[in-house]
Amino acid sequence: MTALTRRVCLAGAALTAITLLAAPVGAQTAFPTKPLKIVVPNAAGGAADITARTVGQKLSEVLGQPVVIENKPSAGGIVAGEMVARSDPDGHTMLLISSGTAVSAGLFKSLPFDTLKDFAPVSKLASFDLVIAVAEGSRFKSFAEFLAYGRANPGKLNIGTPQVGTTQNLAAELFLSSAGLQAQIVPFNGTPPVITALRGGSLDAMLDILGPVMPQIKSNALRPLAMLSEKRALNLPEVPTVQESGGSLAKFHAGSWNGLAVPAKTPRDVVLRLSREIQAVMEMPEVKKRLSEVNLYAQGSTPEQAADILAQDVKRWGEVITKAKIDKQ
Repeated sequence: MTALTRRVCLAGAALTAITLLAAPVGAQTAFPTKPLKIVVPNAAGGAADITARTVGQKLSEVLGQPVVIENKPSAGGIVAGEMVARSDPDGHTMLLISSGTAVSAGLFKSLPFDTLKDFAPVSKLASFDLVIAVAEGSRFKSFAEFLAYGRANPGKLNIGTPQVGTTQNLAAELFLSSAGLQAQIVPFNGTPPVITALRGGSLDAMLDILGPVMPQIKSNALRPLAMLSEKRALNLPEVPTVQESGGSLAKFHAGSWNGLAVPAKTPRDVVLRLSREIQAVMEMPEVKKRLSEVNLYAQGSTPEQAADILAQDVKRWGEVITKAKIDKQ
């Protein structure tokens, strides 16, 4: 073999080695290659469903593939969670996660998946306010009056919420303990019966998500006393936050949110691609407008931020469940 031939062979071998070493680093998973699916653990028509369909439509446009919404309502979102946890980790099947997902981690004795280990959060989608409201004819004209009466009359107030273990129900527990109030929390099978009981005079107040209560507020059937969020609601700027009452409530806040997650073993580049596209979708004016119509605030996030929100809520609501001695299901 001549010197020239040796140099050519060595150069070729070196180029091959460089190519082999570089390939894994620069390789990108082909995505998407087929229609995507968002599995929603709630029935059609609610805030979760509206969020998923609004985002799914725009995501379909930017990714060039159809996005199908599949509703799988069940207690604690278990059916939907298990379905996605067992799906192929390729990014084509997503789960709509929420504060309810975090609650379920502490509310159930066992789940067919690990909330923090079996899913990779992709992005937050929206947040929504919780409100404390009274009937329009209530003797309580302000949140300050409500607090003062509750503290001066332990055990006299009763507050309605949806079912035990919902974010609203646990937020009521957290509110009472933070405010130093002794009051009865009365759970109902959903928001409509809570509103009926409040308007009928059998409840002093209710605590629920703002969206489904807003029509009653607009019609002057209910009066909002305070928002549980850190900032005043955009649609009710005149209503103070609980924080504004100061004292033991100066740092209090509670809210609800939703987002998207994929199976934990989904390739990192796919998770990042989905997150980038979703964050862009959440900034679209038409998306913000559609969600604001149902009192949701469009808010995308990085995968890390979404994971932090989920982990913090799992810890927070788990502690509330334990402190309130709520029986695990």
